[in-house]
Amino acid sequence: MTEFQEKLRQQHEESMHRELEALLTTSNKAEAEISRKDFHGFKNLFHRFLQVKGPSVDWPKINRPPEESIQPYEKIKTKGLPDNITASLNKLAVVKLNGGLGTSMGCKGPKSLISVRNENTFLDLTVQQIEHLNKTYNASVPLVLMNSFNTDEDTKKILQKYKHHRVNIHTFNQSRYPRINKESLLPVAKNMGMSGDNAEAWYPPGHGDIYASFYNSGLLDKLIAEGKEYIFVSNIDNLGATVDLFILQHLMSQPEDKRCEFIMEVTDKTRADVKGGTLIQYKDHLRLLEIAQVPKAHVDEFKSVTKFKIFNTNNLWISLPAIKRLQDKNAMDLEIIVNPKTLDGGLNVIQLETAVGAAIKSFNNAMGVNVPRSRFLPVKTSSDLLLVMSNLYSMDAGSLTMSEKREFPTTPHVKLGSSFTKVHDFLARFESIPDMLELDHLTVSGDVTFGKNVSLKGTVIIIANHGDRIDIPAGAMLENKIVSGNLRILDH
Repeated sequence: MTEFQEKLRQQHEESMHRELEALLTTSNKAEAEISRKDFHGFKNLFHRFLQVKGPSVDWPKINRPPEESIQPYEKIKTKGLPDNITASLNKLAVVKLNGGLGTSMGCKGPKSLISVRNENTFLDLTVQQIEHLNKTYNASVPLVLMNSFNTDEDTKKILQKYKHHRVNIHTFNQSRYPRINKESLLPVAKNMGMSGDNAEAWYPPGHGDIYASFYNSGLLDKLIAEGKEYIFVSNIDNLGATVDLFILQHLMSQPEDKRCEFIMEVTDKTRADVKGGTLIQYKDHLRLLEIAQVPKAHVDEFKSVTKFKIFNTNNLWISLPAIKRLQDKNAMDLEIIVNPKTLDGGLNVIQLETAVGAAIKSFNNAMGVNVPRSRFLPVKTSSDLLLVMSNLYSMDAGSLTMSEKREFPTTPHVKLGSSFTKVHDFLARFESIPDMLELDHLTVSGDVTFGKNVSLKGTVIIIANHGDRIDIPAGAMLENKIVSGNLRILDH
């Protein structure tokens, strides 16, 4: 049987190689050159995908990470800051993962161009933060954006507006991989084009692709030549991911032979984070465990807040020379995430992806730092957007901090119904964002609108049943209230 399977595997691989070569002949020389590099990475991934069967971890071998491998942020902070912060900052570059579209929030174009606060987009806030850092410490921290073929063109148009800001901005593109037909295990694409039927044939292969595409782009070598030693990588939609001088100092103060090459910021799990990846000890290495790698029988255990107490914020500090060393040797071994999708026409496809944090096991002296929750403030939905637009946060130089008037440090739990999913609809339903300083929990479902200067306190649940509509009047104060049925206030 194994001989049969081996032959089948070889056949799949040969067929895939043939199809990829045929695809390359449909593009011009310059494009084919870039795509050939992309396909090289894809073939490696496909080869490993065919060999690996079942979950990539042996559950009984999973252990909790040793105490010293995950340091509390407070302990790192006690070291204080160096006399010369500028020298440390000049060895740093900030990389934002900017490959995603705003489609899940009903927006066209890159997600980073959605307005999140006082007309500022995610990208505006990022540029403001880094410019503030450069001005304050007279430093030259560059901003690097990892775009995808989905976001590159629109992002580059927008970058013109930051020409006179004190921040150098570089971009590079992550790879473009072909979606695979689930039945035939062959590419769906008919040619290298991106339009018409072919538009759905391609995908950016997850943020684990950063290492190869950064290396291939030549930007990695350029930054090393400029004296940069570390990159701080985070998702552009995580508004808590600002440059932390204490973590930077921790990296810079290590003795040469014990240089920490990789820090993953983790934070304590709450019920909202049960699906987030976590750090484990596996075969003597720190390793990132994602929910997709967990055998079905153990998913509930993985989600438990007692066994796995922390999760990965995807704020990472990585050594540039180490990335170069590992890429030169082709020694990055990232677990494959198989992502099944159904295309608009009903065709079942698979995408092979990898996660940037999965590389932790390839780096020397890697560690986790357990950071405050405030460093994890992602905006994935309109419910998140409501929080960051509200008076729960104050904004200074592009950074959001929890308002001092909020008496407890946690954010309220907000669940907005499907009428609020799209940013456009969401904005139309609020005449102004309610006062939420004393809110614990908000659930809104159905056709609901909010007038000006509404304030919400404690637990507020507003449910308009099908066909009903609820208008919360201007100036209303709702504290521990359930509102249901129909409430219309019309101008007389």
